[in-house]
Amino acid sequence: QVQLVESGGGLVQAGASLRLSCAASGRTDSIFAMGWFRQTPGKEREFVATITWKSGSTNYPDSVKGRFTISRDNAKNTVYLQMNSLKPEDTAAYYCKASVRGSIDHWGQGTQVTVSS
Repeated sequence: QVQLVESGGGLVQAGASLRLSCAASGRTDSIFAMGWFRQTPGKEREFVATITWKSGSTNYPDSVKGRFTISRDNAKNTVYLQMNSLKPEDTAAYYCKASVRGSIDHWGQGTQVTVSS
């Protein structure tokens, strides 16, 4: 089992920056990738960024490319999401996901990001 705890959400104005953190514990040696997703009420959860645990390869959708950066600290078992130039449409609950070998995906409890115009 892998446990994930997100932090760093909050209320900011458009154009501001925030950094989210996701700390993993438990069977962290079984993680091969981690990612961030977001969800607003009534909508499906949306992919925001992923990073592979060994090589650090990243992937983003066009909606956040150039503004968001995912990174990881393997020693701390933590993944970060640096969000710059935030827009009101970035408002959502942000969830951390760990892809684990031989198991289902693990999710954190979510952290709210609200961007005011």
